[in-house]
Amino acid sequence: MVGTSTNRRLGDWLTLAIAIATVIMLNILGSFVFERFDLTSEKRYSLSSSTEEILENLPDVVLIRVYLEGNLPAEFREFRNNIQETLDEMRAYSGGKVEYVFINPSSAPTEEERIAVYQELTKAGLEYTNIRLQSEDKVSEQIIFPGAIVAYGGVEVPLQLLKNKLGASQQDMISNSIQQLEYEFISALQKLMQPQSKVVAFVEGHGEFDAMETADIEASLKELYTVERITINEKLSALEGVDAIIIARPDSAYSEKDKFVLDQFIMRGGKVLWMIDPVFARMDSLQNSQLTMGLVLEHNLTDQLFKYGVRLNNDLILDLECVSIPIVTGQVGDQPKQEMFPWYYSPLLSGNDGHPISLNLDRVKTEFTSTVESLELEGIKATTILSSSDQTKLVNAPTRVSFNILREAPRYELFNTGPHAVAVLLEGRFESVFKNRLPKRLVANEKIDFLEMSDSTQMIVVSDGDIIRNPVRRDENRYFTLGYDRYTNKTYGNKAFVLNAINYLLDDQGLLNIRSKEFKIRLLDQAKIDEERFYWQFMNTAVPIVIVVLFGFARTWMRKRKYS
Repeated sequence: MVGTSTNRRLGDWLTLAIAIATVIMLNILGSFVFERFDLTSEKRYSLSSSTEEILENLPDVVLIRVYLEGNLPAEFREFRNNIQETLDEMRAYSGGKVEYVFINPSSAPTEEERIAVYQELTKAGLEYTNIRLQSEDKVSEQIIFPGAIVAYGGVEVPLQLLKNKLGASQQDMISNSIQQLEYEFISALQKLMQPQSKVVAFVEGHGEFDAMETADIEASLKELYTVERITINEKLSALEGVDAIIIARPDSAYSEKDKFVLDQFIMRGGKVLWMIDPVFARMDSLQNSQLTMGLVLEHNLTDQLFKYGVRLNNDLILDLECVSIPIVTGQVGDQPKQEMFPWYYSPLLSGNDGHPISLNLDRVKTEFTSTVESLELEGIKATTILSSSDQTKLVNAPTRVSFNILREAPRYELFNTGPHAVAVLLEGRFESVFKNRLPKRLVANEKIDFLEMSDSTQMIVVSDGDIIRNPVRRDENRYFTLGYDRYTNKTYGNKAFVLNAINYLLDDQGLLNIRSKEFKIRLLDQAKIDEERFYWQFMNTAVPIVIVVLFGFARTWMRKRKYS
């Protein structure tokens, strides 16, 4: 008996020693091998390979201050927790170089101090949101700042983490914002750390928008790229050293030599964002007269774009989903009376949620928009990324444009031709529009170095140039945010679209694919909670106690039966 007891104790000690040794060995191996396992169905904790590469190569510590803390409703608590989970993943892959802190901007003890904090955050570039807090017997409002500030090397970048979307519920906006957290944080890190090695140029010389009309998007692009303005002027070397060009609503014809420079830029892998008006019509003309004409615009680019895979149509889209404008309808005393009317010539475009450029994009504001058709060409992939609603009708140019269209209610049976593509992404190898058109001596000229077929590249064709134009007040020498509507104080998704488009064209790591992630936000049903509160309280408190008591009686009865 003594020997058996001794052997049993030795076996227990040996088992304990093996367990301790196993734990120590696993910890040693864990210090050399880094791996994380994501068991969620939508892989919400799996960062993309490009994100992991950026985080692993961080040269120094990055501090992220998140201003979403305090007494929050369930949806915003879920949003806050998802932000923390994303930052935890980023910190793990960065080796601890990503540090973060959550701050409650409303924690100041006095009203004056809170207002001072709000003003400071607004000045830093964050936007506040008013939320309603509802308890059983009262409703209150609270100001929150659902954003963050990323700081590195003495430079700070503001991030608006809650993405507003016209017509979406608060829960949908939060769900969409959760999906974009990784993209927003990594984009900020790129702005702070990547050298401005890539060059984006606005082409001038053909009546394109001037610097003030594109000032807002230029300022945003300069955070990540070097931005220039270039006049080709028939020089073969005009676009040397440029990675991407933007052609922003020319109103005069390109010469064949300028077209040749553009063509060879594309043949050498250059990226282009074409923003072309096929039809000339302007709101400025209607402000001075009740009637203007929509005329075909001769920019001499139609054949070139057709060769690359798209056709710009000489028409205008009238859409029931559109911007509203004020119209004078009478006089009140000596003051004009104005009312808001839907302006069908300014469609609100929707993005393609199946593509990262326009995924979860807010509506895009346009003005005198035409349709664009993609052609089936070998080696070219065409993807529609912006389109009108299905409640549209088309008018062909030349056509009369007048406010008189607002005098009567629209005939809805006529608005049934959509949706229509307005922006198309083309990817592949493009054939030169000058193939078989140049004399042999020019083709053989080494200085020209003519190419008939491009490398694999991309371009985006948009059949409305006004998408990139920010509102301007010339008399005050100032401009407004791109996408801002002064009549409704609403800012549409124009800037996000252009930034995403350029980012996609120039993104070698495929960072925009991060935007295609889809998370499921799982929130409790507040109405069901209020309705079934007593039932679930009883199930979670009384039922476990009853089960334990019944188990005790059953065990006592079994013991008595066994030993009696």
